[in-house]
Amino acid sequence: MRRAAVLALAWLFGVAAAPTMLITDLSEARIEINTTFKGADLLVFGAIQYPPGAVPDKAPDIAVVVRGPAAPVTVRRKARIAGIWINTESARFESVPGFYSVATTRPIAELADDRTTAIYEIGVDNLQLSPTGGTEAGAFEAGLIAEKRRAGLFREAAGGVTITRGVLYRARMALPAAVPTGDYVAEIHMIRRGRVIASSSVPIAIAKSGFERWIYVTAQEHSLYYGLAAVAAALLAGWIASLATRRD
Repeated sequence: MRRAAVLALAWLFGVAAAPTMLITDLSEARIEINTTFKGADLLVFGAIQYPPGAVPDKAPDIAVVVRGPAAPVTVRRKARIAGIWINTESARFESVPGFYSVATTRPIAELADDRTTAIYEIGVDNLQLSPTGGTEAGAFEAGLIAEKRRAGLFREAAGGVTITRGVLYRARMALPAAVPTGDYVAEIHMIRRGRVIASSSVPIAIAKSGFERWIYVTAQEHSLYYGLAAVAAALLAGWIASLATRRD
């Protein structure tokens, strides 16, 4: 009798201690870019795995973040001096994602406090870009983010995540034609009462294919021959253009 009671208590404590987990998959784990690439839709979907008997009456919030490879970016300010536009001040940011898109069940401000969204970098304004500029780095950062938004490389979609029956979730992320190649990651965060209680991540690869890949590989691995071929092609194009415009 005592043994049965101990086993029952152990089972109950095990159920209580079992964590909530996110199971995630993608419509495409590898996206190839060729000369006809005009963008793509990436479907991020999955399920919430609750401990036995712990499915809540109200569905939690989900934030899906897709980010591309980070690289340093220098932002410069132009000024007109003596009638000539020249670069004056500048600021450098050490960790700027080539692409960043976030979809959430509700507006980001309603999901959690500023500290939590900053820790998990949920939202464009919460990106840690690591500025190394002076006191005006904030103005340069605002300009950088605005330019990325205009190019479709920084995106936010409140209401972009749907949850079915409190268990299945999905989000469709739009990738523009200008999306850079490299290693990406989809990060999924489950939020309840302002706290992230579960997370998962899935890698994504975006690479060139076909003739564009051949050009890219040649430029990277045989830079000398690529440079000579580019110069020869430019000279040939100039010669053909001079023949076409030559007058008798």
